[in-house]
Amino acid sequence: MTTTPATELATLDATAQADLVRRREISPEELVAAAIERIEALNPELNAVVTPMFDAAVAAVAAAREPGDGPFAGVPFLLKDLVVEVAGVPFTEGSVFLRDNVSRFDSELVVRLRRAGLVLIGKTNTPEFGMVPTCEPALHGATRNPWDTGRSTSGSSGGSAAAVASGMVPMAHGNDLGGSLRFPASACGVFALKPTRARNPLGPEYGDAIGGAAVEHAITRSVRDSAALLDATNGPAPGDPYPAPPQVRPFREEVGADPGRLRIAFTRRLPDGSLGHPDCLAALDDATALCESLGHELVEADLPGLTPVVGGAIGTMFNAATAWIVGYWIRKLGREPADGELEPLTAAYWAAGRQVSAAQYLLAIEDLQAFSRTVAGFLGTYDLWLTPTMSRPPAVLGEITSTAEEPLRALENGAPTVAYPAVVANITGNPAMSVPLWWNDEGLPIGVHFLGRFGDEATLFRLASQLEQARPWRDRLPPVHAQRHGGR
Repeated sequence: MTTTPATELATLDATAQADLVRRREISPEELVAAAIERIEALNPELNAVVTPMFDAAVAAVAAAREPGDGPFAGVPFLLKDLVVEVAGVPFTEGSVFLRDNVSRFDSELVVRLRRAGLVLIGKTNTPEFGMVPTCEPALHGATRNPWDTGRSTSGSSGGSAAAVASGMVPMAHGNDLGGSLRFPASACGVFALKPTRARNPLGPEYGDAIGGAAVEHAITRSVRDSAALLDATNGPAPGDPYPAPPQVRPFREEVGADPGRLRIAFTRRLPDGSLGHPDCLAALDDATALCESLGHELVEADLPGLTPVVGGAIGTMFNAATAWIVGYWIRKLGREPADGELEPLTAAYWAAGRQVSAAQYLLAIEDLQAFSRTVAGFLGTYDLWLTPTMSRPPAVLGEITSTAEEPLRALENGAPTVAYPAVVANITGNPAMSVPLWWNDEGLPIGVHFLGRFGDEATLFRLASQLEQARPWRDRLPPVHAQRHGGR
């Protein structure tokens, strides 16, 4: 067995690492050992991994006689410490309230990730219950952006994004309730696709989580990894409330396929009519020019239907969601949170959520479903809708945090960074993606966002792979990266 040069592993995607294992050019033991080495070298600077699972990972690959036949056999993988559970492993969701909590079961997604051959080596940082666009929980401390360690990774899958961008692992799990896969991907210069509602399972604990707004998938460096991973994990589990529309063929086969001439709507304006940060507009202009050069039709058009009624319904949904999350854990733990066990913003959301009646919540869901029909009509005219992913470059650490005196400070400072409505994809259930095509003069990545039609990840994967080929991003490494630090 020959060994791949040490520094090369840190830049290989998961598909390439799995190919090395399949050709017996490297062993799963070596891949896992190298990933652990990279995490130990970089994590003191980035604080991306909050729960190492190194001993269990080493034992798992040592016990396996053969790597298995999964598409990612032997490849190391990190789980975000939110929603998805692993039996016997601490599970905190970024909250002091859960600091002593240990999972008692494996989530269905974990079962499928392992079946795909992935080796789970740790859990990544997240803000408390994933409710803010940064990754600075009081419990675990801030995750730092590998492009500028004084800046935020955005959130809530910030730990996973930092881990992938820095080369700790080639891809890592994340979830998305309002942009939580796509915002960190933009801030850290990596790729993220938010799948169609119900594409991946949420069991055994959850079914239709928050009106179907919450979804699971991953942050990756390559488009092909995202597609192949979704092939390995998607599909309903017994008892799920509903399935996503069936895929026509494996998503991996969409990578490299001709997307045809797409009609892409785009907008520079935020829902209130103002404009995003100049850097975000520059990223959008660059993306529209690139898409036009590839033969696509670009039409400037605002998304209809984003009314104050819809905005109010979104607020009602998120307040109710926080009340549900805290209520879920009160029931699980058998007690209410003590003083100081919830961060100030979460406590404020929880208080507001307890004032939402069942009727008010259902009316809000009805308003959001009506808006979904408006979006579906709009996407009957256009194949995709394009905006910047974020409305400002990554924030300075400490900016999107609350205090007891200013409990809403994180909301007030965080909302202007994510003012383009990525949450539309969660409301409608449509797939969407953030693609890293542009960096500003400070060397910070600024992603662009494509919203697709319901059930149509295929078009997104085709376009993403076309953009990846035309404007490769995998060789753009941040200052804090395993290859720069001599890691494997």
